[in-house]
Amino acid sequence: MMKNTVAILCALIISIGSLKAQFGALEGDGSYFESLRTISTAVPIIAVSPDARAGGMGDVGVATLPDVNSIYWNTAKLAFMEEETRSLSLSYTPWLNRLVNDINLAHISYAFKFDDRQGLALAMRYFSLGEINFRDENNSPQGTGQPYELTLNAGYGLKLSEYFSMGVGLRFIFSDLTNGLQTAGIETTPGSSLAADLGFYYQGKRVSMGGGQYQSFSAGLNISNVGGKISYGTSQESADFLPANMRLGAGYHLEIDRYNKFSFYADLNKLLVPTPPLRDDNGDITAGLDDNVSAFAGVFQSFNDAPGGFSEELEEIIYNVGAEYWYDSKFAFRGGYQFEDAEKGGRQYFTIGIGIQYNVFGLDFAYLIPASPVVRSPLENTLRFSLLFNFEQGDQ
Repeated sequence: MMKNTVAILCALIISIGSLKAQFGALEGDGSYFESLRTISTAVPIIAVSPDARAGGMGDVGVATLPDVNSIYWNTAKLAFMEEETRSLSLSYTPWLNRLVNDINLAHISYAFKFDDRQGLALAMRYFSLGEINFRDENNSPQGTGQPYELTLNAGYGLKLSEYFSMGVGLRFIFSDLTNGLQTAGIETTPGSSLAADLGFYYQGKRVSMGGGQYQSFSAGLNISNVGGKISYGTSQESADFLPANMRLGAGYHLEIDRYNKFSFYADLNKLLVPTPPLRDDNGDITAGLDDNVSAFAGVFQSFNDAPGGFSEELEEIIYNVGAEYWYDSKFAFRGGYQFEDAEKGGRQYFTIGIGIQYNVFGLDFAYLIPASPVVRSPLENTLRFSLLFNFEQGDQ
């Protein structure tokens, strides 16, 4: 349905699992593209890091020290935010700016503590695909539109003990890729769905190492975007999976003295979405499992359905590592790296970032440097900006 509209093509281009793969194929002899085993989902933009702090550390976040954007990474961290504070974050990312100049991602989040055990956050994400010229299957103009996708989020974290917490989140997803365009009498509609998050977080005790130095550990597990499939028409047969994801990570924190602090992080990510099976010319499955299942069944099936067996399941794991250095709690320097197997999309890149904190005001920047064997990545030169405000609960 409407397979040749530019809007649908844009949705495919930004698909997280196949973004670099598609552009890599254009620059090779096709063999790279033919070897791909990517997993595609609807609204892939909701799986993109929204804030510049995490963006500067290789997109780690499930076990990082809590901040206002914890609602995206792990809602359980909200319970460990500093007491008697409320925080606001505004983030902006020009997306695929190497290709076009009017696609962008905006994110706003607000978080506060009820008491020393409970935290709550609200957030909104808005992704604009710019102005699109629609065309039908005969390449005839069908007018212009401004496709967009929107999410509204709420998250809650609760301390279960002095060092351990859990959190839950709810997300409303709205995706309007065609602006109601009709082709050959077929009507398209915006897609919408609800998704839930579940997270756990451990923040260990601060232990003295002598000489005024301290260390601590953190760990986190977050399962996100588990919800019903999303469809852009009246038929549910063509509905697509949301980018349900499981993220597991750990962190190590070292305080050299009152001025110098380091944190080191590592995350593992896996899509909880079925892997497409291999089929013959008749459409019969030759390897793998049928991916035409419910969203809930797909979460469990995603662990053992890869046509290549256990080795391919391991290829579906994305590795993220990052580090952060703070001087006097005012200046931060960050770096990180993400690795994704070439056959699963090949998103491999370094990131760098800086942060400034002065009284209630903070500013973060992040920059992405492609490291994939695929040349001229469309993610090249990606910048993220975040503006932060931290207030005492009593401030007006």
